[in-house]
Amino acid sequence: MATITRTAQITPFLWFEDKAEEAVDFYTGIFPGSRKLDAMRSSGAGPWPEGKVVTIGFEMGGAGYTAFNGGPGFPFTQAISLVVHCADQTEIDHYWKELSAGGTEIQCGWLKDKFGMHWQIIPANIFNLIKHPKAMQAMMNMVKLDIAALEAAAKS
Repeated sequence: MATITRTAQITPFLWFEDKAEEAVDFYTGIFPGSRKLDAMRSSGAGPWPEGKVVTIGFEMGGAGYTAFNGGPGFPFTQAISLVVHCADQTEIDHYWKELSAGGTEIQCGWLKDKFGMHWQIIPANIFNLIKHPKAMQAMMNMVKLDIAALEAAAKS
């Protein structure tokens, strides 16, 4: 496994109940160029059984993250989400299908994956599109975003 090398001063630290390694495998399997880094496994001290991952570093979408098996009590909420900027509808469809599997589709390009992490799957030009009131209204009525429909609404 690759060693954790931090180039950014600030990186996200994601608290999972007990499926951090499973989540990292899931995420790194979806995003090209992603990889698992070093994991810290329990020696049996603390609340984790011996050999259980405590923290695991990973890279996804060009950014570094740490996943933590912190136990129950602190589930993810929509107050924090990961945003995937997609070049086209094919990318939106791909990431939507993969990340929503076993999770929940929400609204306006948002979904919650099977680990409870919230994602926004959006076209890269979303902010230019939704500055048009009709495109904003169209987005508000969508679950998975449809670029062609948003562009048509922006032009009308």
